[in-house]
This record gives sequence, C-alpha cells and structure tokens, in this order.
Amino acid sequence: MPTEPESPGSALPPGQSTAGSGRARPPAQAVRRHALRTAPGLAAGRLAPMLSGGLPVPSGDSTPDWLEPAMAANGIGSFDWDIRRDVLEGDQRACTIMGLDAAEKSRFDRTSASFLALLHPEDSPVVRRRVERAVAELGQCGAYYRTVGPNGAMRAVRFRGRVLADAFGRASRMVGFVWDATVELHKRDRADRMALLREERSRFIKEAARALSEAVTVRDVARVFTELPLPGLPPDGLVLASFEAGRVQMLGASGYRPDELAVWDRSVLPAAHPAAEALRNRAPVFIASRDEYRERYAEVWEPTSRTGRSSWAFLPLVASGRAIGVCVVSFDDDRELDADERTLLSTLGGLVAQSLARARLHDAEHELAAGLQRVMLPRTVPSVPGVSTAVRYLAAGSGLQIGGDWYDVVPLPGGHVGLVIGDVQGHDVHAAGIMGQLRIALRAYAAEGHPPAAVMARASRFLADLDTDHFATCTYAEVNVDYGVVYAVRAGHLDPLVRRADGTASVIPVAGGLPLGIAPDEEYRVTRFSLDPGETVLLCTDGLVEARGMDLDDGIARLTEALSGPLAGHAAQARDPLEGLADRIASQAADDSEREDDIALLLLRWDGPEGGLAAQQLRRRIGQADLARISEVRAELRDALRRWGVAELVDTAELLASELVTNAIRHTDRDAMFTARLYREPTDGGRARLRVEVEDESDLWPTRRTPGEQASSGRGLMLVEALADGWGVEPRGSGKRMWFELTATPAA
Repeated sequence: MPTEPESPGSALPPGQSTAGSGRARPPAQAVRRHALRTAPGLAAGRLAPMLSGGLPVPSGDSTPDWLEPAMAANGIGSFDWDIRRDVLEGDQRACTIMGLDAAEKSRFDRTSASFLALLHPEDSPVVRRRVERAVAELGQCGAYYRTVGPNGAMRAVRFRGRVLADAFGRASRMVGFVWDATVELHKRDRADRMALLREERSRFIKEAARALSEAVTVRDVARVFTELPLPGLPPDGLVLASFEAGRVQMLGASGYRPDELAVWDRSVLPAAHPAAEALRNRAPVFIASRDEYRERYAEVWEPTSRTGRSSWAFLPLVASGRAIGVCVVSFDDDRELDADERTLLSTLGGLVAQSLARARLHDAEHELAAGLQRVMLPRTVPSVPGVSTAVRYLAAGSGLQIGGDWYDVVPLPGGHVGLVIGDVQGHDVHAAGIMGQLRIALRAYAAEGHPPAAVMARASRFLADLDTDHFATCTYAEVNVDYGVVYAVRAGHLDPLVRRADGTASVIPVAGGLPLGIAPDEEYRVTRFSLDPGETVLLCTDGLVEARGMDLDDGIARLTEALSGPLAGHAAQARDPLEGLADRIASQAADDSEREDDIALLLLRWDGPEGGLAAQQLRRRIGQADLARISEVRAELRDALRRWGVAELVDTAELLASELVTNAIRHTDRDAMFTARLYREPTDGGRARLRVEVEDESDLWPTRRTPGEQASSGRGLMLVEALADGWGVEPRGSGKRMWFELTATPAA
C-alpha cells in the first residue's frame, strides 16, 4: 500500500510528472465514495497494446477468444482513461471491484479527480504521483489503494496500467486492469506485522540481555525478570524460582497472590510436576490449556487449578550443565504458542539462567566476605560510664568488600577507655586476616594497662614478627574518663578531629611515627589534649577523606564541615544525637559503586565524669624530670580557658600556675599533679571562678619572704598574693596542696 503522508491531489493534468512512489499499510478508516460510470466494454484495440507489456497476445485489432473468460474467471476488470479529455471508463467487473452501486455510478463524472476522491486519503497522493510519472515517461505504473464498500468494509484494490502514445509521440490514453487485492493485502499486512513483531522480539532480547547483565544480586535478577514486557504475548503471570537439594525457593513473582505460591515455597518439588519434568529433561514444557494440564499432570492439578491460569510455559534454568531453577510464564486464556514464541521464551530462559548463576555466586561471595568482616570486627561496642560511642563500617564498592580497616573500643583499668582505628595495607582476605590478629594483639596490650606509647610499640613489633610483608597505620587514644584527658599516639595514620561544645570542629595535631611493622624498635610520642563535657573526638580511616577525584586536604575539609554544625535530636525515637552525627558523616562518603576503599569511623563523646565533679576541669600529672611538660601544661591551660569563655584570665592564670608548678618541681623529688577547675555561680549572675591546684608529696611548706634586689628567686608567692583573688596551702595526708583562685566578671 502507498505510504507517503500527503493530501489527496487534484485532477491529473496531462503530461505532468512527479518523482517518487511508495507503499503503506492502510489504517481502517472510512473513505469518500463516488460513482464510476461504466462502459459496456473496451475496444480490443485498447487492450492489446496494454497486454503486450505483460501477457503474450496476438497482434491486431481483434480480442483473443480466451481473454474475456480468463478475466472473468480471475475477477479482473479493465479500464480506459482518455488523458486529453480526462474521461475514465471501466467495465462492469471494475465497478464491482470498486464496490460501487448503481446510484453511485450515476453520480460519477468520469474525471480523474472523481476517481481520486474514491480512494483513501493516504493512498490518493501516491496513486496520483505514480500515474503522473507514467504519463510523463510513456511507461507503466501500478499500486495498491483502499476503498470502503457500501457496508463500510475496507477493500483493497490493485491496478496495473500502461500509457499509450499517439502518432506524434504524446501521451494519449492509459489502459489497464484492476482486481481485488484484499486477501493479498491481508497477507502482506500479516507479513508486515510479523516482521515488526520479529524486530520487537529481537530488540526485547537485546534489552533483556542488557538488563540481566546489569543485575548484581539474586533480588535484582528476580526484579528484572518479573518486570520484562514480553512482546506479542504479554503474560498474565511470571514466577522465578531457584532449585536447591530438591526444594523450591520462590525468588520473585508477578500476577500471583502470595498464598497461591506459598504452597510450593521451600517445598520438595513433586516428580510429576511439569517444572520437575522441565528440570529433569533440561527442556521447556508448554501446556496449552487447563484440560491438557489436568490430563498430563493430574497429581498436581488441584493446587494449580486455584490460580485461574489456562496455559503455561515452564522454562528450565540450566547453567554450566546444572539445573538451578525454573521460570514459569502463564496466561489466563488457552494459548498454543507457535515456534517463534517458544524460541523467544527458551532464549529468555537461557539469559535468566546465566544471570541467576552469576548473581548467586556474587551473593555467596558477598555473604562470605560480610561474615568474615563481622568476625574480625567487634560484635558490640562496650559501654563505659562517662562516654558515649558510635561506630560505622562501610565496605568498598567493588571486589570482595572485605579489607584491613578496623576500629575498637577497649575498656581500660581504672575506668578509662581506649580508642583504636587502623588500616592494614591491602584490600583482600589476607589483609583482613592480618587485621584480625593485629586487633586482638593491640587490644590485649591496652587491656594490660600499658601506656599508649608502649601499646603502639608492642603492636609494631608484633606485626613485624608476623613476617607478612604488610604494614598498618593506626591511631590509639586513651581517654581519662574522670577528667576528659586524651593521650593519643599516631603511627602513620590520620590526625583525630574534635568537635567542641560550641559546634566548631578542628583537626588535633598528634605527633606521628612510622606505620606499624616497618621499624620494630620505633618509639612513639604521646600527644595530650583535653575534652570538655559534650565534646566529641573522631577517628577514621582514609577511605572517608580520600576518593577518586578528591585529594586528602579537600576530604578533611569536607569531613570537618560534616562534623561541625548543630546536632539533630531524635527524641521520638529516643536516639542519641551522636548516632545521627555518625550517619551524617557516613553519608558524606562516596557512593558504593564509586568507593574504592573501606571506611571505618569511630566517634566518642565525653559526657563528663560521674560523681558530680567539676563540669569544666583540666588535670595533668607533671613528671619530676619532665621539665618540658610545664610548657605543655601552660599551653593546655590557655586553650582550656579560651574554650571555657574566660579568656581574660589567661595571662594571670598562666603566670601564677607556672609559679606553683615550678615551685613544686624544684623543691620536691616527686611528681606534681596540676588541676584547674572552673565553677559557675548561678546565684551571682553567672560569675565564673577559676581554681588552680598543685599537689605534691613533700611535707616542706612554702615560706613567703622578701627577696633582695639581686635575688633570682623568692618572688613566686609575692606574685600569687598580689594577683590572685585568694590563695592558700592545705595539707593532704602525705604532702600538700597549693591553690589560688581568680574571678571573671560575667559578660554584659
């Protein structure tokens, strides 16, 4: 049929030509109808030249005797169009083929325009162009076109004509034949539909193969299968089931109620079931009707009859020569699938089988890796009074999703707590095994009560003795729960971050050493810093701050921003805001598919000591031989007073504290204990009072004296007396306690 989407043309002027012609599939719509005036017959001289291009006929003016019976027997009509006068004539059969009754014939004016008006609007311009080209070239033409009969039925007609020239070589008339092509057109339409269906099926297989290749887990495969739009045969029900040890496990279904499939889930598949036959023979089983199912599989018909289905296709899923499952495609009506449909379903079953086998292997590997990782990491984080903790572990987005990152929280003697974060080189099962051994060793060293530097040194020697050619980075921090003091040691790892009470966050520089296992005799330095109640320390591995397209500095800046800001409480769920903070930080990590390294995250918030001690306190021990510690204590005191909001006391407090500490170190042979506490007086407008105490074990009391002009000592107590709001000396069993107090004026 013609295909060009053009409007119907006007009358056919003689001698005009238009290039191009085509064919189209006709839609079922009404067309305008006119009458066709017929002539009793066509002159023999008009038919013979036309037939000379096709059937062999005798030359001359007489019509062969066999022509009329042959045309009548085959339902062929003839027409003659006088091009110059634009007069169209046809015989009775041509009129019948066009489906015109007597009334319409009388209204037909015999022009080409009236003839074109009879045609379907989509076919008229195509016929017009082909005829014009034949007239211009003195050639032949032909086409299919559609008409609508008196009862509204669509009819297809085919014509074939030839242009005859006059003595001067000009187009004079066109003669030809017409015949009913409805059956022929239906065959062509069916062929076109089948070609389109084959194209759709080919496209479906490509899309199904792509979607199934992207399915990673068994759940993904089941989702893709149950959502596939099968072309040409949309099913009413789909079931995907795996087969293990003779039992069926339902993986996914659509078009079924849960109770209809529950009878088969986790059950032994009967030998008489069509799915069992498909698995046994490694070949699909097709059932066209309910009667056929009842006759062939009577033993299992009763539970199947309740589903309301009438035809089925059971497709075995075979991978590497082993039956691993079955697909069921069912329909509500009786359906005898043809060869193409059965081939399509069999191909689909093969694709699903390969995808399901790959997904099951992936799930098994993932479960193995996840189980191994769970064994290596702490099952629970111990609860320690005075602190709150939150941990997160995110596996890498590729590979076995197992690696050497770990965290640990270790209760220590005296009620303190140790924090561990580390990363063993590598991202495989070997790295995970080393991580498990190292975690246990480091935990044992810490639980024995060794100081942080000794814990790290012993862990380094332990890893070196394993002789694995692996190293590990690690940060270990011991938290004094009574006073909020953190003693941190770092072995090639990231510095910790601290979130202060005002919501700001910053990196805490910690003296670093070589990674564990590189230098067994490495000595590690300890860095001390303080926490106020409500402040949080963060330890993490580099997977949180390093990713493809993001360097370390940018990652730490982003992590600092995530750690800062207000905390969202979840009172309705009674959830600690620390857990929400952990979720917020973890969400900053790269997407699973992009992340190349594991992430271990550990948060600890110091809630303050039990027993009602001062809310803001700094407590440090100063060794007798550690004179440099005095400078460190002064720096920590300055930082603490600024955090506590009494920066105006920094200079005076630092000077007087130095005097008391120096006095205790110089005049005794024991360590000194330095304590600074800030008290708020709610009854006095919120006035702050700072009390600094220095304890030692000497019974020698300080004596206030007036030093000479050239004396190099003796002015300490004079400064304390002059600058402090109050001071004194108190005995404490063995030794004494010297103290002074400073008062800060509350802000307006």
